[in-house]
Amino acid sequence: MTHSPVALARMALRVSGDALPAYSSPFSKRDFTQHQLFTILVLKQFFKTDYRGIVQLLADWPELQRILKLKKVPHYSTLSYAHQRLLKKGPSTPCCTLFSILPERAA
Repeated sequence: MTHSPVALARMALRVSGDALPAYSSPFSKRDFTQHQLFTILVLKQFFKTDYRGIVQLLADWPELQRILKLKKVPHYSTLSYAHQRLLKKGPSTPCCTLFSILPERAA
């Protein structure tokens, strides 16, 4: 694992791109892809912060916004709903595997 949030974001985007469809529903607003939301949740865990904390970090960090190709920073509730939705996909997906090992390696 890495100690760089930028490298971690790139890796999480790559893993989620292989494991998840871009959108959870054909009727999605399409403001954010599941890949972007998953990566933000990985960064949330990496920084050991809450939903509001990671939103503030993203707002203050234009480089991460550029890497994630964010047009705007998501609301903290969007991240909470995405977290619940992604957990329903099951522990065997590559994304959940990355999500579960992150606390051990990032410490």
